[in-house]
Amino acid sequence: MYYAVVLLLMLLFPLGSIFAELHIFQSQTDILFLTGKWFVFWAVGIRLQTAGLRQILQPEFTAKEIFGLQHAESTQIVPELGFSNLCVSVLGTITIFNPAWIMPAAITGGLFFGMAGIRHVMSKERGGHEIVAMISDLGIALVMVVYAGMVFLG
Repeated sequence: MYYAVVLLLMLLFPLGSIFAELHIFQSQTDILFLTGKWFVFWAVGIRLQTAGLRQILQPEFTAKEIFGLQHAESTQIVPELGFSNLCVSVLGTITIFNPAWIMPAAITGGLFFGMAGIRHVMSKERGGHEIVAMISDLGIALVMVVYAGMVFLG
């Protein structure tokens, strides 16, 4: 289930939304804008929202499956990560209503995912869930950096 959610929210839903807007709804909107709009909404907004809620409601999953922590005390810290994820997710989610917030959300989300991905890279022992988290975190960070860079260089 974890793998499917990550694949859907970090890749398939953003690409599907771009495709739908261009080919089904015949939008004339620039592909760069659509990339920022939909990757920010799905990856920064909805993905971090689902992660945050899970970390708050089921902290043992993140503690054990992502970070490999077996101590019960570690589940006391994980909800705080969930609160942070929820806060960033609000910024990403509301961009669907206010496009002016796409760039701030892309920068914030890109930094968050980039730093999280680097932390996963530095982890000595990675299980399957952490490898998926690492790849998806670094992938979204790259999308956000490329998007922000192209807009700034524009």
